[in-house]
Amino acid sequence: MKRIMLFLITNIAVMAMLTIVANVLCAVMGVPMDQEWAQLLVVAAVYGMGGSIISLLMSKTMAKLACRAKTIDGSEGEAERWLVSTVEDLSRRAGVKMPEVAIYPGAANAFATGAFKNHALVAVSSDIMGQMTKEELRAVLGHEMSHVANGDMVTLTLVQGVLNAFVIVASRVLASVLAGSGDGRGGRRSNGGVYFLAVLVLQIALGALASLVVMWFSRKREYAADAGSARLLGSPSPMIAALRRLGNLQPGALPDSLRAMGIAGKRKTSIWATHPSLDDRINALQNLGAGVFA
Repeated sequence: MKRIMLFLITNIAVMAMLTIVANVLCAVMGVPMDQEWAQLLVVAAVYGMGGSIISLLMSKTMAKLACRAKTIDGSEGEAERWLVSTVEDLSRRAGVKMPEVAIYPGAANAFATGAFKNHALVAVSSDIMGQMTKEELRAVLGHEMSHVANGDMVTLTLVQGVLNAFVIVASRVLASVLAGSGDGRGGRRSNGGVYFLAVLVLQIALGALASLVVMWFSRKREYAADAGSARLLGSPSPMIAALRRLGNLQPGALPDSLRAMGIAGKRKTSIWATHPSLDDRINALQNLGAGVFA
């Protein structure tokens, strides 16, 4: 609930900031801040942030449907019982309520999702259960429980929503300035064709830049989740072993909405990747081990 309140407060603050920036730009460029700009801010809030909020609230249900994940309670068999008891132990160590636990068919991967850290979902693929040792799988679960405890699902949604709103408003304000004819009525009215073309180009360009910010933030949270797993287990060694194992497996693809919270990564990374490279993650854990667990 605290993070949801932070999400809403931040949205309000961002809208206030955008209003000030829009007023200043319009005053400098001679474009009147009339009712259309107020409407634009509302549209940015609804489409840029509202969509992110709705997606977050529906994330558990949509994840189950997209991955065909089945919730388990431990009564299904020995492997399921171990999985549930391990998540229960890790959730207690992390200081959060026991999340739902699910298994889904597919190649090696795992993910966490949910709008609230005390009502989350942790899911693992059938392949990762069969191809990892219990200690490695426990490290993977520790990674996902760290995402939950850190509130990374909400924080990533917050970042995405704020950037979406910024792109919507900034592209239209800049397009209006670029297309303006100096008649005091704004480019949208005086030169509609140029305005809409400028909006399209600017939205693509600013959207690409916004995506880079989101991907950078996602990679930072992966390092934090790896470190969180090491702390929950008392050693970075299991997480290092799990990452090395992943490097020898074919990772399973996840829907875009879940990819940032998945465990699998690649040996190499890029500025467009949600995860650092496996080698970089292993090096970070080794450095963490030298400084924290020595």
